[in-house]
Amino acid sequence: MTLSSAMLTQFLAEHQIDADVLFLQVDTPTVQAAAEALDVLPEQIIKSVLFLADGVPVVVIASGLARLSYKLLADHLGMSRRRVKMAGPAEVLAHTGYVAGSVPPFGYRQPIRTIVETAVTQLPYEPIYGGGGDINALLKLTVAELQRVVGPEKATLLLSAEPPSVDG
Repeated sequence: MTLSSAMLTQFLAEHQIDADVLFLQVDTPTVQAAAEALDVLPEQIIKSVLFLADGVPVVVIASGLARLSYKLLADHLGMSRRRVKMAGPAEVLAHTGYVAGSVPPFGYRQPIRTIVETAVTQLPYEPIYGGGGDINALLKLTVAELQRVVGPEKATLLLSAEPPSVDG
């Protein structure tokens, strides 16, 4: 059974989570589409990315258009880079219960280890928005509430934004 925004709303109520599911008139399968639909900065959108580490699901919550480093994630998990891969759409559905592009940061079929990328905890924007359980729904919450719900694990996992140095 595929999970939906209605089930996420129920999860919020059952666990007394201070967040709201917003329903939009357009689909928001990407960070850019979500930012445009809400008229907010892409940095206010968080994404829940499912990785498989030796076949075990791990969710990384990252901000906006951030690019994640497989090597840094593997190092954080204490394994080699080749043992970590990004989950495909079928694996995302199987592990989280949600369709790729709609995955919230919590409320999965079963608990999944979740790591919050450090930059998310330092966002100067409130509120933030993540997947809302359906392709046209987004979850609105604060960084503090996100961290309270998913737990304290965080790591610096971004690819360096700095260009390589050039000797001139």
